[in-house]
Amino acid sequence: MAVPEQRPALPDQVSELTTARLSVYLRALDQLAAAGTRTISSAALADRFGFNAALIRKDLACFGEFGVRGVGYDVDELRHHLRHILGLDRGLRLVIIGAGNLGLALADYPGFAADGFSVAGLFDVAPAKVGTRSRGGIEIRHVDGLPSLIDREAVDVAVVTVPSAAAQGTVDRAVAAGIRAILIFSPGTVRVPPGVKVRSVDVTLSLESLSFFLANERHARNPD
Repeated sequence: MAVPEQRPALPDQVSELTTARLSVYLRALDQLAAAGTRTISSAALADRFGFNAALIRKDLACFGEFGVRGVGYDVDELRHHLRHILGLDRGLRLVIIGAGNLGLALADYPGFAADGFSVAGLFDVAPAKVGTRSRGGIEIRHVDGLPSLIDREAVDVAVVTVPSAAAQGTVDRAVAAGIRAILIFSPGTVRVPPGVKVRSVDVTLSLESLSFFLANERHARNPD
């Protein structure tokens, strides 16, 4: 199987939807590997997990030639290459800013390590929290120490879990400290300079989308 070892294509060549689907494919392949499956075709992968076989082939073709005609994909090899494409093979360091319930839960989340992420630090500004530890033993530090830790630990990502009123200031602080990738759980939008990537997770928006679905489903059943 000839699969070139190369870094991901440039962002203007591949859409975010494509890279998001690669992550979904990787989760599926992880399940297959855990079940002992060694090879699988795009059609079988699509049938088993509800994907589109043609779209799988098109997405993978953005990064090289994968699989063998008539045989399919080697599950372990494709997992390896998807992790390489997504940059997960180099091990990403992250900090969490905001040691509330969500921040503490994320700091102790065991799934990070399995996916190649490690928590380098947990930060807050509340005097009652600074100096204490999460249940998993991660020390909560004052946010003033963020720049030195980012530089010392070569941190890649900041996860922001502060209240919405503090979101923009916190993001500005992280960017000034050298962070170029941010995952934010605070509602609303934040501004960042060019070269900084932000992904927002707004649980309320997702719930509103589900509410819309349920409302329309009820209307379809009872139009009057």
